[in-house]
Amino acid sequence: MATSALVVLGLSVAGAAAAQTTTTANQAAEPEVAKVDDIVVTGTLLRGVAPTGTNVVSVDRQDVIASGVASSNDLLARIPQISSAFNTAPQPGGTIGLPINRPNIRNLGASGGSTTLVLLNGNRLVGAGILQTSPDPTIIPPGMLERVEVIPDGGSSIYGSDAIGGVVNFITRKTFDGVEATARYGVADGYDQFDVNLTAGRIWDGGSAIISYAYAEHSNIEGADRDYFTQDLRARGGTDFRSKACSPGTITTPNPFSPLLPGVDYALPGRTPGTNLCDEAKAIDFYPQEQRHSLFASVSQALNERLTFDATAYYSQRETDRRGMSAAEGTGIRGGGAITVLNPYFRPIGAELGHTVTFNYSDAWGAAAPKNTSRFTSAGVTPSLTYELNDDWRLKTSLNWGRSTNEVRTWQIDTAAEAAALAGTTTATALNPYNVGATDAAVLNRIIDFQSYGHSVQEIREARAVADGKLFALPAGDVKLAVGVEYHEEMIEAQQGNGAPSALALNRSSTKRDVTSVFGEVLAPVFDSAAFGSFDLSASVRYDAYSDVGDTTNPKIGFNYRPNPSLTVRGNWGTSFHAPSLADMGAGVDSRVQVISVSPWLPAGAPFTDLFRPTLLLAGGNDNLKPETADTWSLGLDWRPSGALEGVTASLTYFNVAFEDAIGLAPFLRGAPFFADPSYARFFVLNPTLAQATALTAGLAVDGAPSIAALYSGFLTPAVFIDARRNNLGTLDVDGLDFNLQYSRPAAFGLWSVGLAGTYNLNRESRAIAGAPKTDEFDNGASRYSLVGTAGLVHGQFMGELTVNHSASADVTGVVGQSKIDSFTTVNLFGAYDLSLGGVFTDTSLTLNIDNVFDEEPPYYNAAGGTANGSTLGRMVSVGIRKTF
Repeated sequence: MATSALVVLGLSVAGAAAAQTTTTANQAAEPEVAKVDDIVVTGTLLRGVAPTGTNVVSVDRQDVIASGVASSNDLLARIPQISSAFNTAPQPGGTIGLPINRPNIRNLGASGGSTTLVLLNGNRLVGAGILQTSPDPTIIPPGMLERVEVIPDGGSSIYGSDAIGGVVNFITRKTFDGVEATARYGVADGYDQFDVNLTAGRIWDGGSAIISYAYAEHSNIEGADRDYFTQDLRARGGTDFRSKACSPGTITTPNPFSPLLPGVDYALPGRTPGTNLCDEAKAIDFYPQEQRHSLFASVSQALNERLTFDATAYYSQRETDRRGMSAAEGTGIRGGGAITVLNPYFRPIGAELGHTVTFNYSDAWGAAAPKNTSRFTSAGVTPSLTYELNDDWRLKTSLNWGRSTNEVRTWQIDTAAEAAALAGTTTATALNPYNVGATDAAVLNRIIDFQSYGHSVQEIREARAVADGKLFALPAGDVKLAVGVEYHEEMIEAQQGNGAPSALALNRSSTKRDVTSVFGEVLAPVFDSAAFGSFDLSASVRYDAYSDVGDTTNPKIGFNYRPNPSLTVRGNWGTSFHAPSLADMGAGVDSRVQVISVSPWLPAGAPFTDLFRPTLLLAGGNDNLKPETADTWSLGLDWRPSGALEGVTASLTYFNVAFEDAIGLAPFLRGAPFFADPSYARFFVLNPTLAQATALTAGLAVDGAPSIAALYSGFLTPAVFIDARRNNLGTLDVDGLDFNLQYSRPAAFGLWSVGLAGTYNLNRESRAIAGAPKTDEFDNGASRYSLVGTAGLVHGQFMGELTVNHSASADVTGVVGQSKIDSFTTVNLFGAYDLSLGGVFTDTSLTLNIDNVFDEEPPYYNAAGGTANGSTLGRMVSVGIRKTF
């Protein structure tokens, strides 16, 4: 930090001669810091200044209202740089692995943590999920948002871990005097949603308070309600992904020449040659049902002339119900297996003594299959004290506490009980796979009364102190310095397992870490003259000491050069990191040895008999993980002309991210090519001995076998050991352009504006593992650019806006019958009208939103589900009312 400060100060002195010509008038024109001291600024520790050298994408309160979003996730889907969500209807996954949405700037990939840092008023939020520790943005009610700031640059020199792709900072309203009530109702095909928000605030001499409650709910959308959501893509030249796990099911008799060759299918109930296929995408929910409650409050009070107390607190509860999992995973209640003459229900097709039946258990529940449920709560409190040391320096101390509870229940089939029932020898113990409903109720209940369950509690505690102020004056202006210290603790206690809901067999884990950090930032005006313009230079650095993954230091430098009042040239360079999440470490709740009874992944030339030998998969977390890291830099310009072009604002930014040590899984599913690549040699052992297998799996739970030793008691010992844990693997190099062009002018018919913003990727190259050949991701489904076009008008009591969101097409390789995914464009309309009728209608306005005006369907993709490059609820019409008292 001291070195960075000396560099900046040295450059400041070098430019002092040019700064001598600065006029008193120019100095007087500078904004008064005191007027913006209390404004939260993303990307800097210093008061009263914007982050130097950095592009800031901002969505203000008027934009939040105009978008008509019901959640913060919906709002983030309007920002092109958040490529994981843009132009989508964001929804959480239906399983334990991904039960919440995670914003991802630049789409750098994510493991249990995140490469995008999400903040609330500049403070961290507690994580959510069972196998991940990223915060859930939906905890923030949209009605409380003052603005959202996105910095698509590395930010670890200011904030520490996670800010590789950038920072998303939700900034809430701080003051409000009165009562405001809003309500909105929206409908789409087979879908409706409703949300209401009540906000009350009070301002008094020396203080203010605001409290807001929001409730939102929406129904589910069934897969059958969307034609394009399907597993059968033959009509579009694609593949038929439908399943044989139907009701009625399909019998497959063994091939008389070899059990390894395909058999012959016979469709039930008639047992005629053929196959029953069912589209499971139509039997599940395309979009889950959800309810949310959010409560947010803040208070500010001046205790004396120098000391101010501030505090914010929130509580959120979100519950979802979803039928089935995903188009690829289906309903989760599939069944199948071999049945022989020993089963009393067995009926041969011919003279065979056994055959296989594929079916599902939908008949076991009658008309209503069970729904998978999740429940999340989050709470947080952040009190702070601000002390004005003198006219220049301020000390701010704060505490930050957050806690979340997370529960996910997914209905599945007890495959062990199913196998035992297929092998049953009496009607009291056997399963009837031809007619599941005819099975003895007790037998059936043992099979279907089975859940996959996950539960976690996460908590963070932080203490922070930051002092900032004027260091000294130079001819070009004041040198400003901020220094701070922070102590951070986080923990996760998780349970995961399966079984009957009343008798779950659970693995439990508990892990925590602490982090001690020191950081600083200095800003110096190097020169400021009428002849040469002005030049500001900033430097920041942060040191973080982790209790589990070591220490890291991350610097960043930035500059702003203003050759004239209309133009700013800016740039920055820095390093950033993401510490492995606690869910990814060795104590992760999913750490285990998974035993598979066969070996489908083998090297070329392996003996045929190896297929029937077991596979040992080492799965879950990894104590050897190290942080993901990145070097990031950008160069850009901002232009605000005057005169005839007044009203134009334009910005263009080149960005470059070199991302390393990405956490992921070794690609063992590739089979022979995986074993042939020497880069992956450390991730597998062929024909492991008992001593090797015992050493490699020491202390871990074993799924699929009584013990590791038991696998070596017979002839067919394990053929391969595979390290399928989360590991530091690959790299990703991304560069491109962010741009924003806006123009607004008053006219006789009102104030109108137009704009175009977006991001364009020039290159995107990845390596599956360091040292491996590069892969061009633009050949593998990555889209080059995203655009947002807007046109707005304010006239009298009316305000309207047209928004066009566009995701570019993408090339694909290795997809049957398809080389390209089409682009996706949606058009949204917003209108608001202030009634201005007086009386009870004073300060009352009506709003209308029409999202996806032309009811565009997402682009076709030949995979289960049938779509990619965006998602939509369809054309949705929402009406709302806003009343202020």
